[in-house]
Amino acid sequence: MNKLKMVFASVCISLFLYGCNKEKGPDASASDDTFKKSMLANYADVLIQPAYTELQSKLTLLGDAAEQFMANPSAAAQTTLKQPFKEAYIAYEGISALYFGPGAALQLNNSLNMFPTSTSRIETGITTTSYDFTLLGASDSIQGFPALDYLFFGSGAVSRFSDTAAVNRKKYVRDIITRMKLITGNTVSQWTGGYRDNFTTSMQTNVGSAIGNLVNQFAYEIDAMKGPRIGWPLGKQSNGTVFADKCEAYFSGITKDLAIANLTSLKKFYTGGAGSGIDDYLDLLGKQQLNSDILAQFTTALAALQAIPDPMAAAFTGSPATVETAYREVQKLLTLMKTDLPSATAVQITYMDNDGD
Repeated sequence: MNKLKMVFASVCISLFLYGCNKEKGPDASASDDTFKKSMLANYADVLIQPAYTELQSKLTLLGDAAEQFMANPSAAAQTTLKQPFKEAYIAYEGISALYFGPGAALQLNNSLNMFPTSTSRIETGITTTSYDFTLLGASDSIQGFPALDYLFFGSGAVSRFSDTAAVNRKKYVRDIITRMKLITGNTVSQWTGGYRDNFTTSMQTNVGSAIGNLVNQFAYEIDAMKGPRIGWPLGKQSNGTVFADKCEAYFSGITKDLAIANLTSLKKFYTGGAGSGIDDYLDLLGKQQLNSDILAQFTTALAALQAIPDPMAAAFTGSPATVETAYREVQKLLTLMKTDLPSATAVQITYMDNDGD
């Protein structure tokens, strides 16, 4: 701390000292602020906003494909539908770690990807036509991608779009997709309508700051990978009892694809893609070894996910050791991102754990 005060006192030579000093804090100089402003602009303009517009585009294509399937439901049409569904879901994984600002205010993640879905409540809603997707919390598990996963690819899905309840079922699907488009569109509008400027000028690392939000969400997303995406279906919260049907995208069988897309996207956000990212910020803070450790663990964790046989839902019981390896590697990455990274960047982790294992 004394060293930091001396640097502030010697502001005339601070630019050089701050570039070399490995003991400094994250808000130590004007040069730091220049870097952070550039980094945050890269996040906002090159990574975040394009990721949301990509999701918008993929949801439009999914809506069109859903209409084609529902107009003439068949096994062949279902197979055709799976690709735009997968692409839209992967696009969602590209923004899953952005649950702050407009996305959080609009409850985007909860509305688009709360899994496992409640199939019984979905069927009740279809039968009674009584459901309200705007009821936060109460309706999270009956909408979004998990609900579509069941409706399009669950057992007997094709025939149900031709039975006596087909009209209600089709309306339910349309209502889900309409809401997904609405929330995503509103999120995009808020980013372009002012939040982008607030985000890129938030130079601190305190609670609610841009960097604070990014670091928190990086950790949260890996926590979700360790818990709901891998650990919970593997039995980490149920004394070893496997609940494979509770995994993400259970019915369509694209669980592994989504997990890899999620972690790949998170790595891109960590590195800032081709521009400045939190990894460069760590280097600026003199934490090169930590950055190297994080990058190496991303690579190891992704390789462990790649090694899981498809479909991943079957691997929870058929290849549990392979899934366990992936779980452990993700756990190591979580320690780096939830403990070491916040400590290095002076960010307070404010979210509640996904699990206690």
